[in-house]
Amino acid sequence: MAAQDRRDATVADLVRTGAERLLEAPQPLLDEVDTAVLQIADPGVAADPALVAAIRLTNRSNLMHWTTANIRRPGQHVSANVGPVTLDFARDLVRRGLADTSLNGYRAGQNIIWRHWMGIAFELTSDVELLQEMLDISYRSMASYVDETLAGIGEQIDREREQLLRGAHAERLQIVSLILDGAPITARRASTRLGYELARPHTAYIVWSDTPRLRHGELERTAGELARAAGAPRPLTVEASVSSLWAWFSTDTGFDAGAVRNAVPADTDVRVALGSTLPGIDGFRASHHDAIVTQRLMRRMSSTVRFASHPDVRLVALAAHDDEDTADFVARTIGDLARAAPELRDTLRTYIREQFNTTRTAKVLFTHRNTILNRLALAQKLLPAPLAGRGLEVGLALEITHWLGART
Repeated sequence: MAAQDRRDATVADLVRTGAERLLEAPQPLLDEVDTAVLQIADPGVAADPALVAAIRLTNRSNLMHWTTANIRRPGQHVSANVGPVTLDFARDLVRRGLADTSLNGYRAGQNIIWRHWMGIAFELTSDVELLQEMLDISYRSMASYVDETLAGIGEQIDREREQLLRGAHAERLQIVSLILDGAPITARRASTRLGYELARPHTAYIVWSDTPRLRHGELERTAGELARAAGAPRPLTVEASVSSLWAWFSTDTGFDAGAVRNAVPADTDVRVALGSTLPGIDGFRASHHDAIVTQRLMRRMSSTVRFASHPDVRLVALAAHDDEDTADFVARTIGDLARAAPELRDTLRTYIREQFNTTRTAKVLFTHRNTILNRLALAQKLLPAPLAGRGLEVGLALEITHWLGART
């Protein structure tokens, strides 16, 4: 046997022996993996004993699949683990309406197992070159195994979600369309068929992307995250198109608009238009109309504006119907301030919103009061006419500029 062949055989024996030891992993290690996975999982998963048990079973299945494959063929490619245990868990996630971000726990589990695996490797050999080869081979094997398993489960989740949506979505869309069209359907009957109580206050919102390359389910996940940020139960959602989702959540005591705004993911192209909060089946319909108005205005804004609510843009939406007239109004009302530094416009806009109170303006902008006074003085010098008696017009022009840009 050639020297390289003997070396390869030695490395294979090390991987096989390591896999045999890992197969007999102590309970504390398995508990550590479970804890790490559950910490990253959707809160709805950790709160359900049945799903917690399913995660534990899935973790052991994944570990056994990889170790037994490396005992048989050490260091070789390991096929994805998409057997009944992992696929049943994927179905449960979809049927419970839980985010498949729970699958991110696979990475956390992989990191813990890898740390334990390195400890085993250092116990098996002190030969630096053999150790390096063993770790390199096993890392590539483990990483590709987890990647392919996640891809396989993701495909199953997409298929399962599509099958569910074919039936449930069609009925939801039919009922929601009747409500939005003002058809004579009672709130009680519609609530029963939608599984969503229409007698409560509603906040409608539209989740969409201007680019159609989002992974299936990303709009649903965002809709769910916004509802959770508002402290609401699972939202009612209707797929308006392949890149747009209509949604409603209901809260009895109001919600923190800032928390909802912050729930919009920063690493995707998702945008959100939020309607007003209004009661009953009429409020359900009117809030959706407000969300539509807000979305229409956002499409005129820069794509960097990811979130807007109807209470914030209502005045701008009413005033800015005609682009040419709007631009003329802004130019006549705030003049050179439209092209000045943004902080000058933002300071004057906030000052007007805070009823010309410099102390409250400084608090809202987290800026020293003297700085606010200096900015206000500079901003008012750029106005074509004094601010006194023109607060409404100047405030509106600044709102338009804030939402639609300085070159409206």
